[in-house]
Amino acid sequence: MSLDRRIDYETHGFDAAEADADPLRQWRLWFDQAVEAECVEPNAFVLSTIGDDGIPDSRNVLARGADGQGIVFFTNYTSAKSQHLTARPVASAVFSWLAVHRQVKLRGQVERVSAAESDAYFASRPRNSQIGAWASPQSRVIANRSELEALVSSVEARFEGADIPRPEHWGGWRIVPEVVEFWQGRPSRLHDRIRYRRSETGSAATWIVERLAP
Repeated sequence: MSLDRRIDYETHGFDAAEADADPLRQWRLWFDQAVEAECVEPNAFVLSTIGDDGIPDSRNVLARGADGQGIVFFTNYTSAKSQHLTARPVASAVFSWLAVHRQVKLRGQVERVSAAESDAYFASRPRNSQIGAWASPQSRVIANRSELEALVSSVEARFEGADIPRPEHWGGWRIVPEVVEFWQGRPSRLHDRIRYRRSETGSAATWIVERLAP
């Protein structure tokens, strides 16, 4: 079966002269535009980690925070991705906003967010999501759906009529990018690619901005 589908991207270009000096501010600008364009799940991205076997492992997750330090997501700290990040605290992330023919790729170090930041986000989650964080032994083998439902019922009974605290095994990770690349689709596959590379100058971090060939 052929997968040869061709779309010519007739979009306004992206030049280094137009880019913000800080890639995370530029990411936020493109994210806001993706929201305005009603892209599906604009905060979804593919997170790639490195497994114990040295092979990359990828999955979709949701960004729940972005600031001058990096991109934040939350998960179970005993999950496969968290085990990968604990052993090898590096990752790559790809945001794909196909409706506007854009993609952003980030690569860099990964760190846990503070307990206070994890507490604050957990408290903002719907109650059912809080229960799920306690109930699911994420990434472990279970016998069937009934086993998971029994775990959920047990947690519901445990916290009936009470606020649900954040479990210690659940919290946030922050991707602190060292390289960020912005991709804008253009006609004839002559796409715009603008890359930021972190450069340490004394105690301050600066960014080198370069255009890449498509």
